[in-house]
Amino acid sequence: MLEIRGFSIANRKSQIERGFTLFELVVTLTVLAVLVMGTIPLAENAAKRNKEMRLRETLRLVRQAIDEFKRDTIGACTGNPTTPGRLPPVPTDPRSRVVINDCEIFDTLNIDRYPPTLETLVEGVKVRDRGISLTAGSVFDPNTKQATEVNATDEVVKIYLRQMPIDPMTGESDWKFRSSYQEGDDDNWDEINVWDIHSASDEIALNGEKYSDW
Repeated sequence: MLEIRGFSIANRKSQIERGFTLFELVVTLTVLAVLVMGTIPLAENAAKRNKEMRLRETLRLVRQAIDEFKRDTIGACTGNPTTPGRLPPVPTDPRSRVVINDCEIFDTLNIDRYPPTLETLVEGVKVRDRGISLTAGSVFDPNTKQATEVNATDEVVKIYLRQMPIDPMTGESDWKFRSSYQEGDDDNWDEINVWDIHSASDEIALNGEKYSDW
């Protein structure tokens, strides 16, 4: 029988047929357990990082909508800006091409005229064309007529958010609101207007901050 350095092929075959020893199985399972336990935190952090990215993007979009709403309130509810014989007033921000024409959504406390609720941005408000450009035409007219040729009193509904935003950290639309009349550390919304929103989650982010502080 063939032997290699005192170890016969028959002995080797016999050892393989017997399988692994208990010690070898324990070592193998231990190594696998260490590998699995090491990948779990990585997977959890990856999922958490994905939620954080979605939260930042949602906050950015909502805050942009709030700012856009605010721009459209400049000159709102002050009568018809296109009185014959004079040019309409130019808005402070040239990005605003319409003016909110729904005075009923503003109460006497909301002097700053930020959106009264988050639902206001989703449901939309009545607006009319500012007619501020004598060359660019009207935003309402498909034929892009001159601003002086368009009836700027025509009203349409402008929607600022397609749907109610969901907080990725809580899975619900349970945001914390802050009005333009509240301090930064005030957690109780006074319901005057929506100047800013924050996550309702008190969990700690990967960077050590609270999500509610973002």
